Order: sequence, then structure tokens, then C-alpha cells
Amino acid sequence: MSVTLLIIVITAFVSIAAFSNRQLFDRFKLHPAIMNSGGEAYRMFTYALVHADWLHLAVNMYVLYNFGENATETVYALAFGSKGILFYILLYLGGAVLSVFPSYEKNKHHFGYTAVGASGAVSAVVFAYILFNPLATFYFLFIPFPIPAYVFGLFYLIISYVLAKQNRGNIGHDAHFFGAVFGIMYTILLDKEIALRFVELIKLHWS
Repeated sequence: MSVTLLIIVITAFVSIAAFSNRQLFDRFKLHPAIMNSGGEAYRMFTYALVHADWLHLAVNMYVLYNFGENATETVYALAFGSKGILFYILLYLGGAVLSVFPSYEKNKHHFGYTAVGASGAVSAVVFAYILFNPLATFYFLFIPFPIPAYVFGLFYLIISYVLAKQNRGNIGHDAHFFGAVFGIMYTILLDKEIALRFVELIKLHWS
């Protein structure tokens, strides 16, 4: 079983269990005020294992499957050899933690703020793939034709940033944004040549 499938199975199992077990849900969710006053740092990881509802879980796991199973996980294994799988696991876990750290800092004195879901970690996986394959094609919102992955990524970052600033609704747009940024920066730190190749591919696309 691939690491991606293992993550999906574990996340689905815990999330589904938490749907009918409020105590488990409350124990695992990100709660900055509780963490700030009483520890429980484990919540920086466990919040990504629980989801608000079936749709929230399904969307995150569907995207993770598409971009992890035969994309980012495979690319990491090819690019980094025997360390590739370890680096991929750290990509996912780091995306989970770093994507919500700004929200933690901002809300650590606000008892009413909580967060759940693997969106930040999934964004890290998606954007690591974009860095490797900027000319892959994606569909984006209402646009009826495929667009290059790097264009999709730019739109995604801008929209997530703007919506995070507006702070509307219950969607963690800030986690999407910071998860994506982490996925990019982490991958570049592993090998700066990936960034140079990214730039060269885009230059080629416009030549």
C-alpha cells in the first residue's frame, strides 16, 4: 500500500469514527486557546484526521488521492531515491502543521476558534506537484478549458490569500494558502535545482 493510500485510510477511519463520537472530535480538533493554556500540542497533527462532514472528508481525500497516489509521491520517490518516501511523509505532516500555525498564533487567545480538516496538508502535496510539473493542465472553477498548473497555482494562491484576508465563512483559506507555500518552499529546500527547472519549463512554454 502506498503512503498516500495509508494516509487516506487512516484519515477516513478516524474522521468517520469522529462523526458519531463528539468526544473524539473535540479531542482531536485544533483548538489554539486550549493548546496555548494547557499544552496538547498533538492537536497540530490530529486536527487533520477529523473533518466537519462527509463532503469535507470526501473532497480532501479525493484531491489527495489524485495528487498523491500517482503524482507527488511517485515524483518524490524518483527525485530523491531511497529518501523520497520519508520526504513525502514530512511534506504531508509539515503541511498539516505549518499551514495552521499562523491561525494558531492569531487565535491562541480566542476560545471560540477551532479548525479541522486536512486541507493545508493536501495543498502542500498539490503545490509540490505543481513545482515539479508546472505545465500539467488543470481545470479551475468556471473556466471551461484546461489551464497550465502554474497558472492554476497562481490563481489559487491569490484567491486563497484574498479570501483569508476577508475571513468569511468556515473554510480555512489561510490554511490553503500557507499549506501551498510550505509545499513549494519545502520542496525547493530539498533541491534548489527543482526551482530552476520550474523556471526553465515556464520559459519554454512562453517561447
